[in-house]
Amino acid sequence: MTTSRQLDLPFADGRSGSGPATWGQRAIWDVVNRAAPADRPRFNIATATPLDPGVPLTAVLEALGHLLHLHDSLHTRLLPEPDGTGLCQSVDPDGLLTVHVRDCAADAGPEELAAVGGALHEELAGLPFDCATEWPIRTGLVVADGLVRHISLVLSHTAVDGTGMGLLVRDLSELSLGAGPDAIRAARSPRQPLEEAAFQTSERGLKRDANARAHNLRKLRAAPARLFPPNEPDAGTDAGTSERFPNAVLTSPALLRAVDTVAAAHRTGSSAVLLAAAAAMTARLAGRSDAVLQVVVNNRFLSGLTDAVSVVAGDALLHLQDADGDFGAAVRRTHAASIAAYRHAYFDRRLLDAEVERLTAERVPLADRSCVFNDTRELLPSGLAAPAGPDAPAGGEDGRTTLVWPVDFDPRPGLTYALDALRTPAALQLAMTADPAVLPRPAMERFLFGIEELVLTEEGALKA
Repeated sequence: MTTSRQLDLPFADGRSGSGPATWGQRAIWDVVNRAAPADRPRFNIATATPLDPGVPLTAVLEALGHLLHLHDSLHTRLLPEPDGTGLCQSVDPDGLLTVHVRDCAADAGPEELAAVGGALHEELAGLPFDCATEWPIRTGLVVADGLVRHISLVLSHTAVDGTGMGLLVRDLSELSLGAGPDAIRAARSPRQPLEEAAFQTSERGLKRDANARAHNLRKLRAAPARLFPPNEPDAGTDAGTSERFPNAVLTSPALLRAVDTVAAAHRTGSSAVLLAAAAAMTARLAGRSDAVLQVVVNNRFLSGLTDAVSVVAGDALLHLQDADGDFGAAVRRTHAASIAAYRHAYFDRRLLDAEVERLTAERVPLADRSCVFNDTRELLPSGLAAPAGPDAPAGGEDGRTTLVWPVDFDPRPGLTYALDALRTPAALQLAMTADPAVLPRPAMERFLFGIEELVLTEEGALKA
């Protein structure tokens, strides 16, 4: 038998203050508030995992309290200014964190605990956040015999991105195992959101914003305005605009090893290897020699923000020439080009969007931004938490590559494809969602298996 209860965890003597929202807070707030109310929960950042053999409930609750003191973003509200054009952040010094608890029998088995935890996680993740009235964090615990056996964390995307969630998981893991908050704070010194906003409104921050936007505008003007040729619809159709976008997930144990091997040989990061392979397959399928990718950039790529629990909401435009040439050379060029692109991925999105809107109205050709790459590996450390979700495919346990089609999504205007790199304990996963009018399922298969082939072939050549 399972019972439900709520615990109110008191929070007091925290840092407080108010000021303008950060570029990232404002960018995500705009996106979420433009979405239909029913669609807003899909922007939540969530993770859940079983805990075996379990952690004492008192230790987890104490760790959650310390976590609030470490990271101001967890007790920050976002308030629109009266004129509707601005957004402020308000950091609360005290309040209550509601913890949702499901109590199971002491002898409940792993399957029952996982089922209860999964249902609780789905419930919490399926609710939108009211960022003006509530803190951007929800916690769910499954408890048996005084031990937390399953934990769920759900946060508003206005507070964290994938990197921020990974940092929270890391800190919560260490706190639950007895680490002191002072030691964590001294070791990491994370920049708090109000500190980030202060930098962004300083002379140095404004100069960085202007330089980054100027760099991105130059890239937007220089890169090709269309990668894939216009789709020729069948007679009597609407070019597939109402067709749902399929999602394909390739799970490759071999790719997990090969990416690191190729990166080490070419003295690059592993993200550059995957990015080069994605660019190469984009060029091949588009029938071009170059490729343009919109690359999601998170805290770990930005100096001064690697330990910050906040949302950056940055992206970089990468235009790779000769993307379909020698793959080893493409990896090295991608590494060099991405460094400059990432450096200029920290800017005020509202201002850049306004400039893009003006140029579009003036009919200035701008780069194709419909191909999106997001490397989400390493965002959630091992230990307390790992990604969870009802549609997450297991695959790859026997060492073979698998390809599954777990879900279809509603059409996403302006998107040719979105490619996410993920990691499981045993494999590297590539999750791809694409417009079937441009990349039908056979082309998506060719794209994903092509990435694997490029990397494995390069690994083989390096070992020969």
